[in-house]
Amino acid sequence: MLKLEGCFTAIITPFKGDKPDLEALRRIVRFQIKNGADGLVPCGSTGEAATLEAGEYLEVIKTVVDEAKGKLPVMPGVGTNSTAKSVEMVKKVSALGVDGLLAIVPYYNKPTQAGMKAHFGALAAATRLPVVLYNIPGRTGVNMLPATALALAREYSNIVGIKEASGNLDQVSEIAGGAPEGFAVMSGDDSLTLPMMSVGAKGVISVTANVAPAPVARMCALFREGRSGEAAEMHHRLFPLVKNLFVETNPIPVKYAASLLGLCGPEPRLPLTPFTQKLRPGLKAAMVKAGIKLPS
Repeated sequence: MLKLEGCFTAIITPFKGDKPDLEALRRIVRFQIKNGADGLVPCGSTGEAATLEAGEYLEVIKTVVDEAKGKLPVMPGVGTNSTAKSVEMVKKVSALGVDGLLAIVPYYNKPTQAGMKAHFGALAAATRLPVVLYNIPGRTGVNMLPATALALAREYSNIVGIKEASGNLDQVSEIAGGAPEGFAVMSGDDSLTLPMMSVGAKGVISVTANVAPAPVARMCALFREGRSGEAAEMHHRLFPLVKNLFVETNPIPVKYAASLLGLCGPEPRLPLTPFTQKLRPGLKAAMVKAGIKLPS
């Protein structure tokens, strides 16, 4: 059973030339396992899923599942702005040995709340796997309201959580306060993980954990253990790094940061472009300040 808490890393997709670098992807998975991540989320926004061809997308997920070897749960991103295409994707990915599915609110076409409910109901009905909703209005152009998320949680037993990236703590409070047993709220904003946990979130689906899985996982664990002061210290230690990882569109900065650790190359896929040269020293300094040891 998928245990949705702690630090799930929204892992990057490394590229080499025109293709996903599967050798580097395996190295990234091993790095996450070694450094205490609680789960892996390939092929999300951070994994540049929107630019992966259909075959590449499935190959990336297969590679992560194979390298994880059951040591960490794998919950890939699924979903498009077409319900029929999303259902087809859910069925294909469900057959790959994954542990759950992260399904984004349909983007660009701005569905109503009723449309969202029907969309996610169709996805939930297409699989026996746990499904986690993904609300990120900044990318989709529309916000899933708490009432919609809670209605889906009550109606479908395999809708087990939500990645909340609205940035609205009132909304998080409403969902966490009204959630049925077994439904988990996960932060979708690294800078808000600790504040969200203080009102009931169980952890984070993290970009920062690509380069700092141990401290992000530790911060979540400290809070769950009731050591909120120590968790706050970790939050403040990580905060400059988090801010630097979002000075340009995600995952541009975090791919550069991962390259400094020797995990992969820094290249995103077009239409994203390499990290701006003048911003690089600030990110590197923030990594060092967060206690990340860079290869000499």
